[in-house]
Amino acid sequence: MIGAIAGDIIGSVYEHEPTRSKDFPLFDQQCRFTDDTVLTVAIAAAILGDRDYRNKVRKFGNKYPGAGYGASFYKWLREENPQPYNSWGNGSAMRVSPIGFAFDSLQEVLDEAARSAAISHNHPEGIKGAQATAAAVFLARTNTGKSAIKSEVEARFGYDLSRSLAEIRPGYSFDVSCQGSVPESIICFLESESYEDAIRNAVSLGGDSDTMACICGGIAEAYYGHVPQPIIDRVKDFLTADLWEITNEFRRRYAII
Repeated sequence: MIGAIAGDIIGSVYEHEPTRSKDFPLFDQQCRFTDDTVLTVAIAAAILGDRDYRNKVRKFGNKYPGAGYGASFYKWLREENPQPYNSWGNGSAMRVSPIGFAFDSLQEVLDEAARSAAISHNHPEGIKGAQATAAAVFLARTNTGKSAIKSEVEARFGYDLSRSLAEIRPGYSFDVSCQGSVPESIICFLESESYEDAIRNAVSLGGDSDTMACICGGIAEAYYGHVPQPIIDRVKDFLTADLWEITNEFRRRYAII
């Protein structure tokens, strides 16, 4: 999951100042963790505990109210008894990577991803985006090749992963929907040569860069087997003590250190 968090931090400065280039400083002095990181850690905390996704997402979301949530999700956080609001936004996908690392079968991953999404993003596209992302993480960490990951995700979720980044990049724009950003994020992984290259691919599309790099980063970490230590060291510098503690505990528990 630290690959997802690193992607969020790296992409944070390009969300509102997009770039179409892969040649950019990996960490800018203006980088920060956003809602993607906060809610990824919340899902990890739920897995480490009682799997009460709604409780942990609300707890961490309200602890970090300025992390950059969408208006509808922020309203959901502040409600006394929040109910799902039929969202198809990519918030369901950006927080889901811990599930792909933690469970031992694809069916468990799909079931838990749907549960984690449905607390807020219960639109079919919101559920699908979370499931596709978590499934890609699971398949990547269980030594599935890229062509097989591509085939499985296309067959199961109906996403078109045959496009190249060169084809997508010129006409791509900011899109917070699952259907308009999750397939592209997966393609960024499929076309990568390393973890860092995957993150650079995601940012270079010029879209919802922190979230797309977060989605892509979790899959890339699972596939390439690690995140380079210099990147991990920088991530630790950006996180608060409690966010880092849960991240590190999750990594130890699921042997991804």
